[in-house]
Amino acid sequence: MNEKMINEKYKLLYRINTPEDLRKLSINELKFLSDEIREFLVEIVSKTGGHLGSSLGAVELTLALHYVFNTPYDKLVWDVGHQAYVHKIITGRRDVFHTLRQFGGISGFLKITESEYDTFGAGHASTAISGALGMAVARDLKKEKYRVVAIVGDGSMTGGMAFEAMNNAGLQKRNLIIILNDNNMSIAPNVSAITNYFTELISRPEYNKLKAGVWDLTGKLDSLGDRLRKIAVRLEEGIKVVITPGMLFEALGFRYFGPLNGHNIQKLIKILNQIKDLNGPILVHVMTEKGKGYPPAEEDSQKLHGISPPSIISEKCSEDVKIKAPSYTKVAGSTFVELAKQNDKVVGITAAMPDGTGLDQLQKEFPDRFFDVGIAEQHAVTFAAGLATQGYIPIAAIYSTFLQRAFDQIIHDVALQKLHVVFAIDRGGIVGADGPTHHGVFDLAYLRIIPNLVIMAPKDENELRHMIYTAVNYTNGPVAIRYPRGEGEGAKMDDKLQNLKIGKAEIVKEGNKIAILAIGKMVSHSISAAKILKSYGFDPMIANMRFVKPLDQELISNVIKNYDVIVTVEDGILYGGFGSAVNEFVIQKGIYKSKILNLGIPDEFVPHGTPEELYKLLRLDPEGIAQQIVELIKNNQNNL
Repeated sequence: MNEKMINEKYKLLYRINTPEDLRKLSINELKFLSDEIREFLVEIVSKTGGHLGSSLGAVELTLALHYVFNTPYDKLVWDVGHQAYVHKIITGRRDVFHTLRQFGGISGFLKITESEYDTFGAGHASTAISGALGMAVARDLKKEKYRVVAIVGDGSMTGGMAFEAMNNAGLQKRNLIIILNDNNMSIAPNVSAITNYFTELISRPEYNKLKAGVWDLTGKLDSLGDRLRKIAVRLEEGIKVVITPGMLFEALGFRYFGPLNGHNIQKLIKILNQIKDLNGPILVHVMTEKGKGYPPAEEDSQKLHGISPPSIISEKCSEDVKIKAPSYTKVAGSTFVELAKQNDKVVGITAAMPDGTGLDQLQKEFPDRFFDVGIAEQHAVTFAAGLATQGYIPIAAIYSTFLQRAFDQIIHDVALQKLHVVFAIDRGGIVGADGPTHHGVFDLAYLRIIPNLVIMAPKDENELRHMIYTAVNYTNGPVAIRYPRGEGEGAKMDDKLQNLKIGKAEIVKEGNKIAILAIGKMVSHSISAAKILKSYGFDPMIANMRFVKPLDQELISNVIKNYDVIVTVEDGILYGGFGSAVNEFVIQKGIYKSKILNLGIPDEFVPHGTPEELYKLLRLDPEGIAQQIVELIKNNQNNL
């Protein structure tokens, strides 16, 4: 699109390079700008992929916040980054927005190294209030005057961390504003004319000045003043109980304003201006519509929460994308249902991701045995533990990166008690465009240190089915199965499910001199690497290790005795992972005959990009694996 076409299509948007430019517009111009931004969002995100629905719903709210508050001096803290695309567009990143989630481009989430307007990173949920309170404390210690505002999506309010932070903020009584962006996905209070009127009334400077004056006056009247104060408090609280849903927040020490129509930018600006300098913790409840202004997203907010490129800009998400094999997630979901039909003790638990984990299939078949606990992974794990104590077999299907949040619960509530909980860990390894906050690269390392826990990773979607079956039938404690995002390998599906022998690997290719011990998705990469190595005159053996814990010690012992080069390959962090487990075993046994090469993710955070780009960057694609093996052999020719 040339400059003339851009200026004709986005007459206001291309005048906004910073929030300072935004503040020069009239209220009426802001309404037109909202329309342009929605069109811009759909145009770009349909090409790049991303979290469209949340950002469409937060257009007016974002504009109002930057219009009223003096950013970046005043601090905006977002939770989560799904709703922050508009924030990115109006804070100097409009012209690079087309690189969203692309390798080398801007992040799909908030990132403090990307812009001074991104005050706190946001990839996981329920973090904004804690971060914002920390900033408010720092401000007061430094005796500065900037305002701190946390914008929290209603889904994030299901996380206990949000309420821990609110409780502490209420006790500290510092100046802090929380905007609860309620898009009806979790909380749905009644919005009426009387609630809007009451909110405007109690936010007015005249009302607050009168309230402060009455409070000061009654404070001088000894016991009579105390009684009058109690009556006044009861009267105000009684009115709020009747016509607002805010007493929970008031009980936590916050002054509550709302609910407000989050798409009425004039009203938002008026209320924000009236409350921005009030003392103490403030909560403003804003009602928005996820996907606002884009009919397909309004009609199906779940489906268009996040989209993958290419998408469309008309009626529905594209359904004709050619898929060579079913996804691991879909295969897992159908296996959950199959096992639930066989065993009425099997139940499913998800933390706000029924579609993303495949548990939506169980939800449809057995709704009474499906539990979505919201964005509350810690609760999900201990809830599963409670079910297990009563003879049920809970399948806790949680993304790898989010399961990190329940690390203590896995140790203390599940593994310590040796409870039969099955962890179905989706999105293990590299996930792509969502980047470092979502890559599941730490799971093998952080799970491997936990006693009583069996850890598996399938080489393909057929083996995933057998692993889930094995885990459900294993009665000696918890089992974790870690599998990747996206398409399977196109493996032929066995008709009958079978138990795998715990801790037993399989040799998928015979060979000599070089042994490749691979886990999970890296098995297929290693098989492809072997074909490349053949052109160099090498014929490696390849083992699908299947189990990170317990290791197949017999196979490793034989490999060490019979092969000159041992290569471990994993798509997880090297420190503490599968390769480290092999190294530890070799050291303990005192076997040093072979040269060992550990391939995996180095001690760094992996950026965003397509999985193919990232595997190549990390040298974990077939070519990278083969080249690293060749380099090792060349550098050690005299010792092999």
